[in-house]
Amino acid sequence: MAYKCDILLGRITRISGFEGAVAIKLEKIFTENIPEMESVFLEIEGKPVPFFISRLEYSGADILKLSFQGYDSIEKISEFIGCRIYLTSGFYNEKLTEDNENLIGYRVYVQEDKLLGSISEVLENNGQWLLNVKSVNKKDILIPFHEHFVVGFDKGKKVIVMNIPEGLTEIN
Repeated sequence: MAYKCDILLGRITRISGFEGAVAIKLEKIFTENIPEMESVFLEIEGKPVPFFISRLEYSGADILKLSFQGYDSIEKISEFIGCRIYLTSGFYNEKLTEDNENLIGYRVYVQEDKLLGSISEVLENNGQWLLNVKSVNKKDILIPFHEHFVVGFDKGKKVIVMNIPEGLTEIN
């Protein structure tokens, strides 16, 4: 089961303050009902990228202020002005990212039947999670852990099926 990011929360309209917060113009359905959120997806170059929220402030109307973990300055956050923000559902709602130790030992398959290796570590890099996969050849491979690459997820069998770009395993 892959996670989804198909619920549009709004769009980043501007920087708010001097500590890396952004102002989001909310979609109308959220102006009076802000959901509990720990993470969101920003659409960057047409692809969803996960970000974890460090601070959320809602004072009413249609503007929500968010700060992201690892992004604490105007310089770091300014490139996201204009990006659409999506709510996470499915995979993140299971809150697996709260305790990434749960993912260690999961087997990662590519093309649904080719074993790439097992997850030995989960790392956070500027608000994005990376899976450190120990390949069957004992090589460490870092793979971004986001919706674009996850095809399937089986918690019971401890298996993640991924569709990763060609050449990604060679550059690690």
